[in-house]
Amino acid sequence: MRRTVTPAIVLAVFGLLVGGLFRYAFNESNEGSAANYVRSALDGAALTLIVWATHLYLTMRSGRLRRLPLIVDLIARSVIMALVVGVAAIALEVILYGHGLEAKWVRETFFKIIGVSLLLSIPITTIYELVRMIGGHTLLNIVLGRYRQPVREERVLLFLDLVGSTSLAEAMGELRVQELLTRFFFDIDEPIVAHGGEVHAYVGDEVIVTWPADTRHPSRRYLDCVFAIEDRLAKRADHYRKEFGVVPAFRAGMHAGPVVIGECGDSRRQIAYFGDTVNVTARLQAHCKEAGRPLLISGELLRLLPSDPDFAIEPLGSTQLRGRAASIDIFAVARRASS
Repeated sequence: MRRTVTPAIVLAVFGLLVGGLFRYAFNESNEGSAANYVRSALDGAALTLIVWATHLYLTMRSGRLRRLPLIVDLIARSVIMALVVGVAAIALEVILYGHGLEAKWVRETFFKIIGVSLLLSIPITTIYELVRMIGGHTLLNIVLGRYRQPVREERVLLFLDLVGSTSLAEAMGELRVQELLTRFFFDIDEPIVAHGGEVHAYVGDEVIVTWPADTRHPSRRYLDCVFAIEDRLAKRADHYRKEFGVVPAFRAGMHAGPVVIGECGDSRRQIAYFGDTVNVTARLQAHCKEAGRPLLISGELLRLLPSDPDFAIEPLGSTQLRGRAASIDIFAVARRASS
């Protein structure tokens, strides 16, 4: 919910300002009454939100457009956007000003509204696509230069990968498995965001998710995220069987601790995570197969969780993970069966 509401509020305010500036820039001085400025501001806010909603619809719902060549996709989106803005501008003119369309407005103002709306849609959609590509927090941190110098932060990490991807590739072919992975990553994104997680990276058949570690207030959202992913896949099971002939399953490892975070690269900037916490989480995830459990967590993460009867937490003892000298306490976690 927050993922769509916050941008909508920001864009509504932006639209109010643009609407007022549009009135100031293009209309005659004798039309500069307070009432007209208010109408123009509301007009701008409404058009901005309509452009935003249209972009979201085309992005989320129009799978056919995404499969077209990029230039065809862009032309089709531009035509659709222009039609939507045109219809919305006419409707808003009638609603806000309480009269029919005037020839002067159509001749002098209508096409200016469409032009400004389409022009402003370029930076809005560009920022949106950047957020989708590298994440909102990552983009903000790059802009602010937060990680220009490496910093140390307490983080919760989740490493989650698709079970049996190698055998699936042999049976289905690499291209088909990539389609499955793309759908898998798309479907699990919603529960990740809903539980406050941020996707740090996709690595092959694995996704790395992170949260700031709140050491003062225990929270179950980390585990709830994993089980929400499980529920999401179960809900989509029939779809996966119909399209791919298999329902994806996953293994996950979770750990908490200090992480060194810094910007890397030059031609392509990336925020990278370093340190023992990252290595331990990767080893925990890999240990799931050996332990025969879909979800393993460390004792460090357990200390950040509240006591909750919904979780069945089984201690597996102090274990020396592969490639690491020191042992750690490992726990298998599952949901208790409802009575």
